[in-house]
Amino acid sequence: MTDAPVLVVTALGDITADLVLDELCGRGVPVVRLDPGADFRNTAGMSARIERGAFTGDLTTSTRHFDLSGVRSVYWRRPSPFSDPQASETPEQRFRVEQSRRGYTGVLTALPGALYVNHPSRNRDAENKARQLAAAAHIGFTLPDTLITNVPADARRFATDHGIVIYKPVHRVHLTGEDGRNRTIWVRTVQADELDDSIAQCPHLFQECVPKIADIRLAAVGDDAFATRIDTDGDHLDWRQDQSLITCSPISAPCSVREAVRAFLHAFGLSFGAFDFALDSDGRWWFLECNPNGQWAFVDEPTTRAIASALADTLQKGAPHDQ
Repeated sequence: MTDAPVLVVTALGDITADLVLDELCGRGVPVVRLDPGADFRNTAGMSARIERGAFTGDLTTSTRHFDLSGVRSVYWRRPSPFSDPQASETPEQRFRVEQSRRGYTGVLTALPGALYVNHPSRNRDAENKARQLAAAAHIGFTLPDTLITNVPADARRFATDHGIVIYKPVHRVHLTGEDGRNRTIWVRTVQADELDDSIAQCPHLFQECVPKIADIRLAAVGDDAFATRIDTDGDHLDWRQDQSLITCSPISAPCSVREAVRAFLHAFGLSFGAFDFALDSDGRWWFLECNPNGQWAFVDEPTTRAIASALADTLQKGAPHDQ
């Protein structure tokens, strides 16, 4: 097992993954970095075999060759997307793109005995806002009142009942404009008189506005939780909008929050999750969301090092032998 590699699936320039890679390499753990959407078009090759009930195969990159059945763990971060098959010019190109997406990803997410941090299908389940909010409420987190609706009258009634409410997208935060550039949809406050009948065009997510004094980003790695208090210089609802204005400092998570975080990870089959909370003046932690593949490299340096070390521990250990 000492020679079994850790496979890191991500694009170049992923600073978060780099920290974990450096930690693993410093321990002498063999690591293979792969970006399927880019590497298989150029330098990588793969053959997977299912014969006599066994899954085997080979994967070759520009620098490494290894047995697919011998991977101890997979750190699935943020690989480059495959091309959009609908944007391809010819049927043959569309066919190649779709076969690449399904074939390469299919094999890499089916490695026998490997631990995934996290498996992409688990990430997709946990990213579902409605599912994660329902699970968080069931587990016992403190949640803001929430409405997901495409009914304009219900949206206006919710905003009237709660005064000022916040709006956030149900899925993703990026919108591609007509010029092809990505734009970020930030969390923002809305009032009842702003909500017109265009709400009927798709679901919208509204929540009561928590009177927060700070934000908290908690990175959970298995049973370990690393919480960071985020203070913003000025009145900014969404701290991600300008990270030059934030100050990060370690904070201890209450026992009840840590237990709920562990229960949430277990419910979705996750090894890692980045949780966002709002902290109010009474010390309550309000659950806002969990990004199962969220960032953490921006927090204070000691916490960043601790998270990288905990992830390296998990990847180095791999899956339990009884799985």
